[in-house]
Amino acid sequence: QVHLVESGGGSVQAGGSLRLSCAASHSNYCMGWFRQAPGKEREGVAAIDVDGSTGYADSVQGRFTISRDNAKNTLYLQMNSLKPQDTAMYYCAAVYGGSRYCRVDRYSVAPDAWGQGTQVTVSS
Repeated sequence: QVHLVESGGGSVQAGGSLRLSCAASHSNYCMGWFRQAPGKEREGVAAIDVDGSTGYADSVQGRFTISRDNAKNTLYLQMNSLKPQDTAMYYCAAVYGGSRYCRVDRYSVAPDAWGQGTQVTVSS
């Protein structure tokens, strides 16, 4: 079981940027981010496979960038042009089973492991 610890959340005004980080105990998995706001369903945000291939939710495409440093067992999410609707708890997560399961929608439904989350608040 991979252990994940997020950092980097905070409060920002609309149009601003934040960079989330996730330290993993090991990272030879598909990794990604999902978010959940109060009263809303979990939403997969982005996913990245071990080879660096990525996928994004339509709601963040062109604004968010997921990346990973396998040597440091660290996952990142660069968030630009933030909107109030991006406000949520953001979770770093892992999906086991290989590339065939490495899809962003998998993070909406059934990630295999996730961290404690980091809050992102965007004010208008």
